[in-house]
Amino acid sequence: MSSSSAAPGRGDRAEKPPMRDALVAAAFRLFLERGYEQTTVDDIVALAGVGRRSFFRYFPSKEDVVFPDHERCLADMTAFLAAGSDDDPVRRVCDAARLVLLMYAENPAFSVQRYRLTKSVPGLRAYELSVVWRYERALAGFLRDRFAGLPDGILRADVIAAAVVAAHNNALRSWLRSDGKGDAEAAVDHALGHVRAAFGAGPAAAAGEGPGDVVVVVSRRGAPLWRVVQELETALGRG
Repeated sequence: MSSSSAAPGRGDRAEKPPMRDALVAAAFRLFLERGYEQTTVDDIVALAGVGRRSFFRYFPSKEDVVFPDHERCLADMTAFLAAGSDDDPVRRVCDAARLVLLMYAENPAFSVQRYRLTKSVPGLRAYELSVVWRYERALAGFLRDRFAGLPDGILRADVIAAAVVAAHNNALRSWLRSDGKGDAEAAVDHALGHVRAAFGAGPAAAAGEGPGDVVVVVSRRGAPLWRVVQELETALGRG
């Protein structure tokens, strides 16, 4: 779940400072014309017609201008998770991952452009991976709270969070490699469906995994399989 989102052209554009948008637009124009490494912050502010102080008011570094919305995206995800009263935490974290996908899908051209840039610059790829880790930690933190007290609750939470991120990013990157063609939401939903199928409904399912739920059925050697199944069903029914 990459940190970058569709920056210019989003539906909430009116809420963003125009200068911030101008800096992002100027930066990407220069990245395309000169290359990322050959473009300096001074070049960006000169094209945008603002001073260096204005740039650093919005972006701590040149890397941050490539991923202009990741902090807001992370905040949105965290708020979404905190607001959930869902009995199915696995579904909740999958829905949280979809928030990131929606940001990409709102502006495919910009998202594809950034994907190509990130692939070509090792430093940006490393930066992106560090933000992906922050998304994964947010998902894992939510799940750890929900699985607290369960056997292997922390392990389960971390594994599910990693699976959600892997499934989301697999589908998202396939869509980006296709230049933003096709239904990105359907692709991500399909990928996340594998996570839900593998891990079920979360605590309710995990709670039934303890030793207290072991059922022992004694049957005579050579008894037909249907008889064994019948005896097992009867034992479970009494339980």
